[in-house]
Amino acid sequence: MPERTPWYHSRVSDSAYVASGASAASAVPAVPAVVPTKTMALRHSALVRVTHWITTLCFFALLVSGGEIVISHPRFYWGETGNDLTPTLFKLPIPASRNLVPTGYKFTLPDANGWGRYLHFQAAWVLVFTGLLYAISILLNGHLRNNLLPAKSDLSWRTFSTAIASHLRFERPSAAEAWSYNVLQRLTYLFVIFVLFPLIIWTGLAMSPAFVSAVPAAVNVLGGQQSARTLHFFVSLALVAFLLVHVGMVWLAGFKSRMRAMITGAMITGRASANRAGTTAGTNMERT
Repeated sequence: MPERTPWYHSRVSDSAYVASGASAASAVPAVPAVVPTKTMALRHSALVRVTHWITTLCFFALLVSGGEIVISHPRFYWGETGNDLTPTLFKLPIPASRNLVPTGYKFTLPDANGWGRYLHFQAAWVLVFTGLLYAISILLNGHLRNNLLPAKSDLSWRTFSTAIASHLRFERPSAAEAWSYNVLQRLTYLFVIFVLFPLIIWTGLAMSPAFVSAVPAAVNVLGGQQSARTLHFFVSLALVAFLLVHVGMVWLAGFKSRMRAMITGAMITGRASANRAGTTAGTNMERT
């Protein structure tokens, strides 16, 4: 029986050589055991990431400098005036950085009120302009409508209570929540963005003599400059509580993946999957 020769064409390169007969099967490349299916997808836009980190830096600057300002006079009042000789609404049980402030302690802390007020003023204005840029952008690019406003179907007591129970049990968020906030997150972010931040700015401006002289109604509505200072303190505590919960949830959800998403904007959407008999298993979204 004549030997069967391999098929070959002069216009086809040697690398495309196809053997005939039984040798054709051995020419087919082996299917890899594992097919890499990890891909990177955009989670946060550049504007969201930049404003997020500017806000973070400003918030820490305001927190440190605000703490120093409170230490200089850890007494709070209600109304227009308040000083060392007037009754307090409440006072913090800490020593002051000024020896004329009655605190019950026989020592005072180092006074850094000068640089504290300067840093507080500068960081506050950077935060105001950053917040305005973010607010305008989310209104124009659809981020508010698509990612922050909850759907009508989510505004039910069952959905809301389920989200609260999940957070109280410290459950790891589902894969879908890596790409979309749940109803509790959406409502919290809306409250922080459109209630707490405007209120902290308003009460801060109400303590400024220059601003009050130009817009006296801004402080009169609050009950006076000392009332504005007291409200400013409590709103600050609410923002600190939000920060602690926010960082805790990021850690629970996957600190590395969430930080990567907020720094680079990208998240991993799958992982390597086994491939047997020439078929590839479906990819699974990384649970972050």
